[in-house]
Amino acid sequence: MEYLDFELPIKELEEQLQKCQVIGQESEVDVTETCKQIEKKLIATKKDIYKNLTPWQRVQLSRHPNRPYTLDYIKALCGDSFLELHGDRNVKDDKAMIGGLGKIGDQSFMFIGQQKGYNTKTRQYRNFGMANPEGYRKALRLMKSAEKFGIPVVTFIDTPGAYPGLEAEERGQGEAIARNILEMSRLKVPVICIVIGEGASGGALGIGVGDKFLMLENAWFSVISPENCSSILWRSWEYKEQAAEALKLTAKDSKSIKVIDDIIKEPIGGAHSDREKTYLAVKSSILKSYDELKNLSPKDLVKKRMEKYMDMGVFKG
Repeated sequence: MEYLDFELPIKELEEQLQKCQVIGQESEVDVTETCKQIEKKLIATKKDIYKNLTPWQRVQLSRHPNRPYTLDYIKALCGDSFLELHGDRNVKDDKAMIGGLGKIGDQSFMFIGQQKGYNTKTRQYRNFGMANPEGYRKALRLMKSAEKFGIPVVTFIDTPGAYPGLEAEERGQGEAIARNILEMSRLKVPVICIVIGEGASGGALGIGVGDKFLMLENAWFSVISPENCSSILWRSWEYKEQAAEALKLTAKDSKSIKVIDDIIKEPIGGAHSDREKTYLAVKSSILKSYDELKNLSPKDLVKKRMEKYMDMGVFKG
């Protein structure tokens, strides 16, 4: 288990509890009461730390190496029914963007999302979750396919941004993202978007236009990462905490300014601390959102989606 800086008091208490249990097993001494006291203190410390997280601490949690990624969610939701589809039929298959058909119960969904790696090798293979234009074009191909067969679309957003390399720009990164935003806004099937980790800039928007937009409690959604914002405004990464505060990037902030529709609660300690609980929460949110949308006609669906996005940022004095 890896711990972040602000989680060190929890680490100390967990180590104490472990030592206490080992002493109890190895010697004849009864340490039940001591263990109970440490456990009590551990629960209180956890509640205290995770109740008062700063925006920067939430950003750190969203990047936790043990946090579940897109494929983890899809496998937990669909089991063996998931069939991954590859390629944009133009350049190549982008490993940073994954997609395919899967079933939750008896209902089919088209799942699309950015995928990060678990270690250095897989991170390079997945390009750190930064998709190229062919990734966004692959996502669009799958969405159009889903529309053709009347299958609802679910997107999982988890990216530090679209890949900013020279070759990506040559192949039309901006156009690919803009095209996706346009096409997603008029897709004739229900679209549910969920930010499961980092939701940075155009990279997130490329698969982030939907009828329902949900966010995990410790995810973030913003036009720029706190580090980059800090380096532009203060010419240094030192002010990333201030930048995170000012950017209003947390799920709570996004909901208050009506950029998202709902927040999916995470277990105490973040999504990685109790994966099963997180998967169940995501599953019930997808099914609940789909139930609200499934009876709308394609015309009403598109009209409502368009109105929702046109109302954003409008000043009502």
